Amino acid sequence: MNTNNIKKYAPIARREFIEAVGKRLNQFGVYNKGNTLTISEPTVSGSVMQIDGNAFDAGLAPARKRLTIRAEQLGFDALVEHVAYTWFNRLCAIRFMELKPDYLEHGFRVLSPSPSQGEGRGEGIIPEILDHAQYVAEALGLERNHIVELKLAGNKDEALYRELLLGQCHQLHQAMPFLFEALDDETELLLPDNLTRTDSILRGLVDGIPEEDWEQVEIIGWLYQFYISEKKDQVIGKVVKSEDIPAATQLFTPNWIVKYLVQNSVGRQWLMTYPDSGLKAQMDYYITPAEQEAAVGVALAAITPTSIEPETIKVIDPACGSGHILVEAYNLLKAIYEERSYRSRDIPKLILENNLYGLDIDDRAAQLAGFALMMKAREDDRRIFTRDIKLNVLALVEGLGFRGEGLAGCYLEDLWAALDLEGVRKRGENLDLFDVVAHRSLNFFKVRKIVAEYFHLPPWKHQYT
Repeated sequence: MNTNNIKKYAPIARREFIEAVGKRLNQFGVYNKGNTLTISEPTVSGSVMQIDGNAFDAGLAPARKRLTIRAEQLGFDALVEHVAYTWFNRLCAIRFMELKPDYLEHGFRVLSPSPSQGEGRGEGIIPEILDHAQYVAEALGLERNHIVELKLAGNKDEALYRELLLGQCHQLHQAMPFLFEALDDETELLLPDNLTRTDSILRGLVDGIPEEDWEQVEIIGWLYQFYISEKKDQVIGKVVKSEDIPAATQLFTPNWIVKYLVQNSVGRQWLMTYPDSGLKAQMDYYITPAEQEAAVGVALAAITPTSIEPETIKVIDPACGSGHILVEAYNLLKAIYEERSYRSRDIPKLILENNLYGLDIDDRAAQLAGFALMMKAREDDRRIFTRDIKLNVLALVEGLGFRGEGLAGCYLEDLWAALDLEGVRKRGENLDLFDVVAHRSLNFFKVRKIVAEYFHLPPWKHQYT
């Protein structure tokens, strides 16, 4: 993969998405004036909500209210950056899927023209789905007659496309609720305008990265790294605020290093029990352990299980980022399941629900990790989106606990109380917890035991990696 195009596009995309989301937030009467949050009061009359001269459907009032509450909690800039990143993730996910045969149920491209259509018509992008709106309405849960009316109007392509794109997000919510929110989520209000114009934020996503670069799910990690690269440059070497920690600490690990780590941990554990396994031939970066003294060999044999059931292997990445290590672990675990003659159609679900666990302090990164794992599973099971998968990928967000609808969930305050590391029932933030665990060297075994219980894992044993 040539990452030069991604490196060029992603930082520009961040600035464009932030600007577009900020403008959209202004339309709903939320402003940052002189670094002071200002919120206008709406006026609702019948079916119309008026905000600073802009008219909206009154049905949007509850979502707009939730939006203002989030602005008060996070601040204008933090909210804009969060939502911009969320929409960037969602659109990248759709772009990845639309280039794969049958990943989207209706089979049409959502963000780009069909290959035969070329660049589009007139002055804007004409996504393929727009030309087939009446046919995809039912698949996206939209009212067909309303969609047909918008289509026949001839001058409402922007409104029509907005409904189609949001409908696509709602449809994907069933399979990936951690990335695509439920119906009427307030972030929908901040989906940028002018999506069908030549200067649409979609243009760079479609034209800036060649289609061949979207073939491997590894692109998700590179997009993550380069999207926040400018912010990393801004904060590195300074006193870092809590919200800037993900940018300051992110690092996308090259694929060969990931393979080395996975093959010499998960792979080694398997080969210690099954030294004649054919798995060794598939691991290019595996290093055969050096011959040990007799006493060491006896000690190793004593702690090496005589058999391992694939479902009991637990791979935990406590700083999973966009999921690069988890994805590589998926590949190796798949080979293990195949060696034990599991049915191919059962393997993806078993791996996602039994073997792979990830944590990150950036909820947007956790979204991408979950998406990357789902895409790996989709390569092996075309019906994976309908199997109600429960991913074990969590975002550890300061003050908010573990976040993510559809993911395994718990709250940091409860975990802190359960740990009770110093013998007193304290409540703290994630920075306090990691400070105690990492720097005060308290009872690590107690920590990992309780974390395992929160993840509903069996007792902590040697097969954990």
